[in-house]
Amino acid sequence: MGESKLEEQPIYSTRAHVFQIDPNTKKNWLPTSKHAVTVSYFYDSTRNVYRIISLDGTKAIINSTISPNMTFTKTSQKFGQWADSRANTVYGLGFSTEHHLAKFAEKFAEYKEAARLAKEKSQEKMELATSPSQESPAGELSSPLTPVTPPTMENINGTDEICDTTPNSDSRPEPAQNALAFAHSPTMTKHWEAELEALKGNNAKLTAALLESTANVKQWKQQLAAYQEEAERLHKRVTELECQSNQTPVIKSQKTELNQTIEELETTLRDKEEEMEKLKEELENMNDLMEQKDTLTQKLEETELRGRVLEEQLAGAEQRLEENQEEQENFRKSLRTLLELLDGKIFELTELRDTLARLIEEAS
Repeated sequence: MGESKLEEQPIYSTRAHVFQIDPNTKKNWLPTSKHAVTVSYFYDSTRNVYRIISLDGTKAIINSTISPNMTFTKTSQKFGQWADSRANTVYGLGFSTEHHLAKFAEKFAEYKEAARLAKEKSQEKMELATSPSQESPAGELSSPLTPVTPPTMENINGTDEICDTTPNSDSRPEPAQNALAFAHSPTMTKHWEAELEALKGNNAKLTAALLESTANVKQWKQQLAAYQEEAERLHKRVTELECQSNQTPVIKSQKTELNQTIEELETTLRDKEEEMEKLKEELENMNDLMEQKDTLTQKLEETELRGRVLEEQLAGAEQRLEENQEEQENFRKSLRTLLELLDGKIFELTELRDTLARLIEEAS
């Protein structure tokens, strides 16, 4: 395929949505491209054939050779289809405008007619090539002294024109003169011997060419039988397609439903894309919040650590305060005891003073 593509040239291109018939149901259309792709007519100059080719990326989704038996049918204002028996499928194309559909159909009819003419020419060549095989080889029956022209390409293909190199009958000498010339001219004898050898070689070449032509005829007959079988199968296929064409309204309704489903899916896809954008923004915000959370968590841990240290310090201070309070209470108790003792001593001293005073007064 790669070598033949080098000889092919695109002669017309357009864009369309490509479909194929469902091989199981033979009713529903299956899309083979997600969007509109380029659909082109190609001409192969080496084989003299026209093809419809479409690529989706690197994948060939249409590779259909146009034959005279094919028919392109417009099933709606923007949709057309044709059956390819070699690929055993039915292709469908959805165009954006009626003009594109009409132009594609016009080109299909034009190249189909060109394929028909090319096929007729090839059949004519085959018929002409078979005609020599039905006749006996002329070179073997000709006189050894009669020159025979070697077969050219036109002669092998069946043309009846053979160059006449026989000397003019008016200028021939009489038989007696020929015998006298051969008897007295060794040079002429050698000349005619050389001519005889050349004629034998030409006859051998002609015989080989005829044998080869006969073999080609057998091969062409086999190909013709194969083409006839293919034609019968195509006729049956056309009959099946004509039966299926009655289901066109169902296909149209299914196409409408499919288009609505596609629009709904596209709307849903756009909504999902918007949600994805929002989620991406929220995710970025969440990342910022997570960083802030980590920072606050670290600060909280530091604060809790400081709180525990302060609690420990506060517990120590409270313990020391309790100890101080106990010491103060004990000190107060000691002071009260001392005050009581001091009061007793003071009372005793007062009594002793009063006693000494009375004694002094009595002594005086």
